[in-house]
Amino acid sequence: DNARPYVAKVVKKYLETLKWDVLPHPPYSSDIAPSDYWLFHGCSTIWQVTGSLLQNWIASKDESFFRDGIRKLPERWEKVVASNG
Repeated sequence: DNARPYVAKVVKKYLETLKWDVLPHPPYSSDIAPSDYWLFHGCSTIWQVTGSLLQNWIASKDESFFRDGIRKLPERWEKVVASNG
């Protein structure tokens, strides 16, 4: 449980006002998790292909591409800070 204690107390109090039955959450198990079994399982091939495409794209760039991008970072950060972003 990673919830901050003061947040958890507020949430528990609020749930009490709703008079809901709070069900215990079972421990995570990847072999029976609906998200892993159904949702993300179908995406695994897409993620593998995307990963390969990304690796190929990165490999196609020369050193100057990355060096120039890194050198431009401070200017971009300044713009973000100036726009309160």
